[in-house]
Amino acid sequence: MVSPVLLPRRAWGVPGSARRALLVHGLGSNGALMWRYGVALADADWRADAVDLRGHGTAPRALDYTLDAYAADLAHAHPEDGGPWDLVVAHSLGGAAATLAAAADATWARRLILIDPAIALTPRDRGIVRASQEESFADPSPAAVRAAHPTWHPHDIELKALSAQQASRWAVEQTSAQNPEWDVTDAALALTVPTHVIASDPKVYSIFAGKPAEAVVEANPQITMTIVAGAGHSPHRDKPEETVRALLEVLS
Repeated sequence: MVSPVLLPRRAWGVPGSARRALLVHGLGSNGALMWRYGVALADADWRADAVDLRGHGTAPRALDYTLDAYAADLAHAHPEDGGPWDLVVAHSLGGAAATLAAAADATWARRLILIDPAIALTPRDRGIVRASQEESFADPSPAAVRAAHPTWHPHDIELKALSAQQASRWAVEQTSAQNPEWDVTDAALALTVPTHVIASDPKVYSIFAGKPAEAVVEANPQITMTIVAGAGHSPHRDKPEETVRALLEVLS
């Protein structure tokens, strides 16, 4: 049985807002890096809470870094009133964990928006992700992030460097090692809540669009998809205006 941990949060928007959203980051990141979604939702009169996943940011460290463990933590995260989330926005690893949580309990969230979610990773994807994480840990400085991503907003450069400094390298490595078969396709097919995928551009790099995982869009009528042209795996950093526009169009 997976033992959940309590995930630390930061928030945007009015605490008493009638609409509550949960923001979930990807591997090697932290909740603060979901700030684009937090700001956009707060401006639209939502309250958005972003969590640090286990082993990331200031979250508790653990020994279990299976996808089921990440999902268990999210399943135990609720709005202050204890009801369901009106919306969960989850990127990459967070998208896989949120998919598992929502498939296991249809009352956990009323709607999902998955940002280039890691539903199923090919061997090539796994190698690219591993190399990216090794690069982040090798030089977790703002200068290194800026050199690699000169078009990113200064907040993203600052926070991406901080996330590499905060995250447990062992936890990130174990997330790969403890999930030799990275595939939550069955959970995605079982989703019963409206789910929209905002995918990255496969012409740049996506772990969802143009991959076997994309087949769930046609197989499950609850799932729809848009692609952010010109964006890599983190569209909210590569093409923030276009990504936020796609988010708000889904909610409208």
